[in-house]
Formats: sequence, structure tokens, C-alpha cells
Amino acid sequence: MALINEFSKLPTVGPKTAARLVFYLLNRPRNEAQALAEAILAVKDRVRLCSICFSITEEDPCPFCTDQRRDATLLCVVAEAKDIFALERTSAYKGRYHVIGGLISPMDGIGPAQLRVKELIERVGSESPQEIILATNPNAEGEATALYLSRLITPLGVSVTRLAYGLPIGGDLDYADEVTLAKAIEGRRAL
Repeated sequence: MALINEFSKLPTVGPKTAARLVFYLLNRPRNEAQALAEAILAVKDRVRLCSICFSITEEDPCPFCTDQRRDATLLCVVAEAKDIFALERTSAYKGRYHVIGGLISPMDGIGPAQLRVKELIERVGSESPQEIILATNPNAEGEATALYLSRLITPLGVSVTRLAYGLPIGGDLDYADEVTLAKAIEGRRAL
């Protein structure tokens, strides 16, 4: 079935899950399938990138950039728009964002020129934030990108910070890998 094939192309959806979704839809009224199809098309038609932070939005500028209650002195740099939504779920961050559109990865042919680094530097110059939080993934590409950005931004007189590393809440030490434990020891703080 063509629909099973299409669902299987989605991330984390294998053939069994795709088949379950198709059979679920077959058992639903036609108007529900119609609503799903229209919602998918509406996303493709209405969603675009914010002209300021490059997050995904239906309005330009996006609600993160226009919300006057957000702290304009904090700018959190993320690789992808989906990272913003992960941070927002915590309700712990109340600043602004900047999406660079990926991570430096020479193996994949992605260098700083393919990312929105120039726009970030221009934004730092025009908005004068007090702190830039580099919230890239803790892998080789994320570390390389954070280091590159830090070297560009620090001379501008802006404080550059990185998300902390460590152990998950509720985790056991004996299940943590050596690198995570080492980073947790390095990033320890006073109580």
C-alpha cells in the first residue's frame, strides 16, 4: 500500500507502525482523514522561517522574537528549530533564540558558510545581548560548532556560556558512561 510506504518514510516510523497508522485511519470517518490531509498541506503552505531568529513560524517575526516579556539580554543559539521546542518544554529559559541551521560537519561538507553564523554575528552587533548560550548537542559536531562560535563571539565582549553536561535526574551512577561521568565531575558546583 502506498500510504504505508509514505508513513514509513517518517522518522522513527517503521513498517509495523506505518501499517498500524494506516489501519487506524481506515477505521476512522472520512472527515478525520480529510482533516489530517489538510493539516499536512497547511503546514507546508503556511510555515516558514522567522526573518530574525530563523525558527519555524506561521507569523514573521515569530512569537519568540516579538514577545516583549522575553529577556532580550539572553540569546540561546541552537542548531535546529526543533531544539527550541525542547528548551521551551522546560519553562526554564525566557530569553530569545537564534537557529543556525545545522552543525559544522566537515565529513558532510558543512562548514560555517553553510550555517547562519553571519546572521548571528550581525544580530549580536545590532541587539547587544549580554549573554550567548550555546545549546548545541554534546557530540563532536556540536562541540566543534560551539567552539567555533565561542571564538567568534568572545572578542565582541559578550559572555558566552555552554549548556551543562551531567547525569540525568533519577539515573544511577553505575549505568552512566565514562564520558558523562567525567563531564559531571568537571561541571560540579557548590551546594
